[in-house]
Amino acid sequence: MSTPATGPVAQVRRVLDVVLVADVFLVLAGALFFAVAVVLHGQRLDAPLELFQRLWQPLFTPAIGLLMAAALLSGGLGWWQRRGLR
Repeated sequence: MSTPATGPVAQVRRVLDVVLVADVFLVLAGALFFAVAVVLHGQRLDAPLELFQRLWQPLFTPAIGLLMAAALLSGGLGWWQRRGLR
């Protein structure tokens, strides 16, 4: 039976995994918040959409960028590992 890695690389990876999971939930919450804000905007309640617009650049744009970068990096590393197994 193998034991999980406990070195510094494994610890960094665990922290990174937690950050990325939190990032996924932030992006999903932002999408839900946006949908609700648009519906409320249709009901002539503009405050939620204005709040979303103020949070877009400092919060949601970097969160989406981090998620996309992690997906590309994960795909690239997976491809590199499969390439090395041949």
